[in-house]
Amino acid sequence: MTMATYDLAIIGGGINGAGLARDAAGRGLRVFLCEQSDLGSATSSASTKLIHGGLRYLEHYEFGLVRHALREREVLWHIAPHIIWPLRFVLPHRKGLRPAWLLRLGLFIYDHLGGRKKLPGTRTLKLSRDPVGAPLRDVSAIAFEYSDCWVQDNRLVVLNARDAEKRGADIRTRTRCVQASRENGLWHVTVEDAETGRCEKISARALVNAAGPWVDQVLAIVLNRKTQAKIRLVRGSHVVVPRLYAHDRCYIFQNPDGRIVFSIPYEDDFTLIGTTDVDHKDQPENVRISDDEIDYLCQAASSYFKAGVTREEVVWTYSGVRPLYDDGAANAQETTRDYVLEVDGAEDEAPLLTIFGGKITTYRCLAENAMQKLATRFPEWGVRAHWTGKHALPGGDFPAGSAEFLAQDLTRDYGFLDIRAARRLVRHYGSEARAILAGSRTRADLGRSFGADLTEAEVRFLMTREYARTAEDVVFRRTKAGIRMGLNEITELDAWMAEQRSATSMHSEKKAAAH
Repeated sequence: MTMATYDLAIIGGGINGAGLARDAAGRGLRVFLCEQSDLGSATSSASTKLIHGGLRYLEHYEFGLVRHALREREVLWHIAPHIIWPLRFVLPHRKGLRPAWLLRLGLFIYDHLGGRKKLPGTRTLKLSRDPVGAPLRDVSAIAFEYSDCWVQDNRLVVLNARDAEKRGADIRTRTRCVQASRENGLWHVTVEDAETGRCEKISARALVNAAGPWVDQVLAIVLNRKTQAKIRLVRGSHVVVPRLYAHDRCYIFQNPDGRIVFSIPYEDDFTLIGTTDVDHKDQPENVRISDDEIDYLCQAASSYFKAGVTREEVVWTYSGVRPLYDDGAANAQETTRDYVLEVDGAEDEAPLLTIFGGKITTYRCLAENAMQKLATRFPEWGVRAHWTGKHALPGGDFPAGSAEFLAQDLTRDYGFLDIRAARRLVRHYGSEARAILAGSRTRADLGRSFGADLTEAEVRFLMTREYARTAEDVVFRRTKAGIRMGLNEITELDAWMAEQRSATSMHSEKKAAAH
């Protein structure tokens, strides 16, 4: 059997790997990407769900990173207006912490550093007069309101992978890279199907290690390289509680230890509170929130909200390990969030590019920079640079800010949909919501209901187009329906999906045998 040869092989299907696959495939490269689990199943699904400059990074003088990220907010909003939308954040001044003049100065820089065009700027609020002050304790007299954006983080990963595949990339999920070595000017890569155990060998002109928290393990085990660890694993944890207030704005709270905590309206009926910054000493896959982190987040929120937040109110938690570049900072919160790209290999050797660090907001720029580095070896790879910020991701082919009109159109054309259900579909699938609803005249036409407004038609769409294979992929990553579903409902969905996979596999085998 002839070994398939690619221009670029990528290890890791998080946001950096998927973004790079899209960029490279759009330049005409033959791209192979393998992900050991589900796309974006680790760090890229455990963010605070923000496309933001990172206001607090200004304190650490990371002006380049902040400028970079601020410029990306509106670029990403325009290529994915269904899964990215603007939010307003309220930053209360608190006596004894950062002075009001410093907060205002920081926000002035934030407003003008990144070429903001459509997002509104900062304004000062008197909390005794503004509705945003109503849920808060009497700890602040004034606050500052500024703009950033929200993102459906896992969906951003999946849509980048889908677009890469549409442009010719070979995307393999549940596929682990077990060995890679240089031979005759190429990388020879062995991958293993996690479900069947079947191994396959491919070759590539260049290899990218985008394994996130596992980047050092890939270097040491897969590539057999003796290198000192260059990443610092930092755990970020979040809690979700029933909705704490009625308005649609977010809060960013200062804490006496210098850290900040966000409070964000989440999935209509909940409030998301996070994040923490704790050095993670265990394996990346062994990540979960600690009791201390739950207490910290509840106490931080309770110091601002009149009603307080208790452990008993927490309905869901999630944690992720951020693979930050180890710059020797004294503590986790001061460690840089910027990325570092390293290229290894002599001029006559196939290059290895390793990605350290990064944040979801700057993934697209990271991909462009990675391609620039590789183009020094392969000049033809520099053709069609800077295209990814101009072409919409799947479902995002409509003007930014018009998602509500799409939702209203759905309720008009599909009379059984209420506006809340229509908004949810648009906020996940954009213009592709119609592919899920196509041909349906009643809700029964969408097939079985699994709970939390999740239908058979939607799950089939996620399985056939978006690489979903398990209930966890569907209810906790592609959607957040799991927050509203019972364990029995999730178990039944998982069993149904297994039956569908089995039936599809048998059909494929019979078809292959017939030929």
